[in-house]
Amino acid sequence: MSSFEINKCMTPKQIVSQIEDGMTIGIGGWGARRKPMHLIREIVKSNLKDLTIVSYGGCDVGMLASARKIKKLIFGFVSLDVIPLEAHFRRARSAGEFEVMEVDEGMFQLGLKAAAARLDFLPCIAGLGTDVLKHNPEIKVIQSPYSSDNYVAMPAIKLDVALCHVTEADNLGNSFISGPDVFFDEWFCRAADKSYLTAEKIVPTSSFNDDYKIMRMPIERSLVAGVSEVPFGAHPTSNGPDYGIDVDHLKLYSSRAKEGWSQYVEEFINCEDYIGSVGGVEKISQLPLPVF
Repeated sequence: MSSFEINKCMTPKQIVSQIEDGMTIGIGGWGARRKPMHLIREIVKSNLKDLTIVSYGGCDVGMLASARKIKKLIFGFVSLDVIPLEAHFRRARSAGEFEVMEVDEGMFQLGLKAAAARLDFLPCIAGLGTDVLKHNPEIKVIQSPYSSDNYVAMPAIKLDVALCHVTEADNLGNSFISGPDVFFDEWFCRAADKSYLTAEKIVPTSSFNDDYKIMRMPIERSLVAGVSEVPFGAHPTSNGPDYGIDVDHLKLYSSRAKEGWSQYVEEFINCEDYIGSVGGVEKISQLPLPVF
């Protein structure tokens, strides 16, 4: 590689070192699918605090809540899919441990899109006549300049950093997402000042000369500040078609919500070999994929 070639490869620790106290962090994935969990565990181990977390939440939110990293949570839901309500999130929210901005899932998406477009807000009908407005008085209702209709003005959700997990990436920041759950990761990245990706595998750029892959590369490389190769980096969430949701592990994790969190941290976060601690490569590779 010549000195003029771009190389965005970083270690997970280097990625987390780019995050500062008080930042607003967007986390890609959806519920228990394709969450950048290796990076979440690195944040749990760090001294970071007072973060605003923006997520279609799963165990990413739950772990950060139990680790007392969250000052404010902006979300549409927090679920483990097969376990409808995330137990660590439920405990922390019931205890009032952080501020919340809970919105409709579509409103959440529009907030990211408004930030991506450098707009203050985007209008929508979702939220009208619901308690979303009652519990979020900062969200305004506006009148259309073309009719007497009213719309919710969903404010932009501006991110300092976005964290996502992908199937493959190259050293330039190009990335490919396999499986059926591409969803909204590109909007997290477009709404952020900087985006960082973990990938199952770092590959040559020539690997992307494929029509199927080109159609599943929604994150522009210009948005990506760093990439890191982390095999099984979404575990215990899924990364189809490579591995599914580790339901047994999520049940164990959920059981530690009221007591046993510190033991969970020692067993599965502070350990030297995370993959070994959860059963090894062969076990993870055989986890059944979610059925859509």
